Amino acid sequence: MSTKAKALAAYNVDDMKRLPGARWVTMANALTRAGHGLTLAEKRIVIVAVSKLDSARVLPPGEVPTTRITAGEFAELFRVDLDTAYDQLQDASKQLYNRSITFYEPAYKRRGKALESTRITMRWVGQVHYQKGEGWVELCWWPKLLPYLTGIRKQFTQYQLQQASALRSVYSWRLLELLMRFKSSGKAEYTIEDFATSMDATDKQRADFAALRRKMIEPAVKELTEKDGWLIQWEAIKAGRKVKAVRFTFMRNPQQSLQF
Repeated sequence: MSTKAKALAAYNVDDMKRLPGARWVTMANALTRAGHGLTLAEKRIVIVAVSKLDSARVLPPGEVPTTRITAGEFAELFRVDLDTAYDQLQDASKQLYNRSITFYEPAYKRRGKALESTRITMRWVGQVHYQKGEGWVELCWWPKLLPYLTGIRKQFTQYQLQQASALRSVYSWRLLELLMRFKSSGKAEYTIEDFATSMDATDKQRADFAALRRKMIEPAVKELTEKDGWLIQWEAIKAGRKVKAVRFTFMRNPQQSLQF
């Protein structure tokens, strides 16, 4: 077994669960792969709220949880001062109601012909409450989103919230989630269409892989390497001259400890 393989085998994510005060983010793989449509501040608020949900609990019919995030916990988690936390909570709360998640599901054939995937768009939240001067925001979850966050038994992605707390790019955060879906093997591969959707790429970026690489992949890999202790190698898989997929091989850097 190579040194790299031994190091990957030695990394046991269960060890992280024993860290005191660990908070975990759990979501169904379908949500991991979806386009999230969030800015960094909005992503922070949403994922802190996700970490407060009980992912194993099956909600009774009609129950829609409301989750509160305070400026104090926001400041502590993301290592910003309290004024910055207040500002980010206030600014992000203004737009969260209008943010959408984009899923693509396989469509049935019609008259023997394959159809393009069905595009499904839903909100993150049904209500957002922000009380100026109080330093908190409350998210009332969108009911149809809850099966992707609660009562999950299989096919889910899980990572520790502190892993993402130092990240300053939403692209780095999204790449972390896409990799964590395959953390047991250390290998992840996505079609370029799926990857572009998950990274919220623009139409122009989808049509130009060089732009996708320059704007998203290379900076995200660099930040995850420097701030979250990963060793990541990636390659573009081509069909002829066109890139059809991206493949990642990743592992914890055995010489760098986690710094939360």
